[in-house]
Amino acid sequence: MKTLHPEGWDAPIGYSNGIMVPAGKIIFVAGQVGWNEKQIFESTDLVPQFEQALKNVLAVVAEGGGTAENICRMTAFCCDKPAYLAVRGQLGKIWRAQMGKHFPAMSMIFVSDLLDHPGLIELEATAVLPA
Repeated sequence: MKTLHPEGWDAPIGYSNGIMVPAGKIIFVAGQVGWNEKQIFESTDLVPQFEQALKNVLAVVAEGGGTAENICRMTAFCCDKPAYLAVRGQLGKIWRAQMGKHFPAMSMIFVSDLLDHPGLIELEATAVLPA
């Protein structure tokens, strides 16, 4: 896996501009919300929902034989921009605990609502395993 960073660009914070991977097995992870394996939300707060959603993404990747380091793309959909900005530091700590210093190409999209209530954040990802 190679991080793509065009010459002269400022370094991104918390993500990569692009990732290039050799052909291999590809895992497409559907949007994961902050519920547990029984599809029960244990919290209505953003921080624990983010932590659980990220655990859920990693569980799907692990089921396919991958690890956090195999994730090359992630998209986050969040319902509350002010709440997200207020807890960004806490989310970074959770990220580092689960993902280490691995930062895939990422997008953050703020939306009016998610299908699964009372979900506040949803994460989807693509992982590539070596051939």
